[in-house]
Amino acid sequence: MSWMGLRHWYDETIVPKVVAAGCGTEEVARLRREVVPLARGAVFEIGCGGGYNQPLYDESAICSFSGIDPNGALLEAARKSAADKGWEVDIREGKGEAIPFHDGAFDTVVCTYTLCSVDDAPRVLSEVRRVLKPGGRLLFLEHGRAPDPVPAKWQRRIEPVWKRLAGNCHLTREIGGAIRAAGFEVEPIGRGYFEQAPKWAGWMEWGTARRAGA
Repeated sequence: MSWMGLRHWYDETIVPKVVAAGCGTEEVARLRREVVPLARGAVFEIGCGGGYNQPLYDESAICSFSGIDPNGALLEAARKSAADKGWEVDIREGKGEAIPFHDGAFDTVVCTYTLCSVDDAPRVLSEVRRVLKPGGRLLFLEHGRAPDPVPAKWQRRIEPVWKRLAGNCHLTREIGGAIRAAGFEVEPIGRGYFEQAPKWAGWMEWGTARRAGA
């Protein structure tokens, strides 16, 4: 097998298992339960194909559900799960850097464990701001750059290899600061290290954000 073939096999076969192992733990699910049920109205979810958030929405508070995921193989299961809840559903293959929906389309955007792996996080956040209605909310749960110097140092050292092993997952990206820089007013719910993870991999921030000035 060529290097390119091996790389493709790893990305298609191993990376989803690595992501599932990290994103499907009970500790992660506990934080999702603090964020996802806050969604209201017309909802858009970035990276919805994994389906981790689907059971956590308050079904009665949502009138429609839209989403994108770069992995087209996951979309049919996501569509069926959403349709079974009685929602109007529009789930498409795509990336957060070019969200295929019009300006001001959504009351809520949900973004969980996604900003770490996109190619251009500022562009994604700009797109999120564009598709939110005035007064709409971004709900976020992300891991990223630790505030303490020792784990932050290890994040910088480990990240080049980690990105290759974990589907372009970055360890050193800001969370709250990046969201504010994109034109949002952030209302934190929580922040801190996971007890069951090394600090270089375990810094989490979660909360809500509104378009500044909206």
